[in-house]
Amino acid sequence: MALATTPQVTATLNITSPNLLNDSLALSVTSKLYKAGTSEPIDQTTGLSRKLYSTVTNEPLFLAADYADSKANKIYIKNTSSSTSEYVTLSIAIGATSATNVEIGVLYGGDFAYFPWSGEYDIDISTSADIVVESMLLHEG
Repeated sequence: MALATTPQVTATLNITSPNLLNDSLALSVTSKLYKAGTSEPIDQTTGLSRKLYSTVTNEPLFLAADYADSKANKIYIKNTSSSTSEYVTLSIAIGATSATNVEIGVLYGGDFAYFPWSGEYDIDISTSADIVVESMLLHEG
């Protein structure tokens, strides 16, 4: 009989450079992912997804209506293109009709983002070309 275990999720970010500063840079931060206000691990995910987006504008990636507000949700998004001229624009869709999108960043070929998400507003993407976007949401429900 297999034992049931609680998932443990850890995020690690490493930033290194031999010459960005006067000295070499070696920054590493690690965080275990817990549910909001607890020491209980986040235990749900959308799974890692790869989807081809034909040039789109404000296409929903994560819909707030599908997830609980004010939780410890974490989003990972990557532009898998190898071309630095092909980009994915990330935005928050404010309002019921996604009529107002606030840009939060641009991912050029090979770039990725990892950030917390309140689950209050949709996360949308726009693409400059046909691009495969890799994404995953770690969430509480």
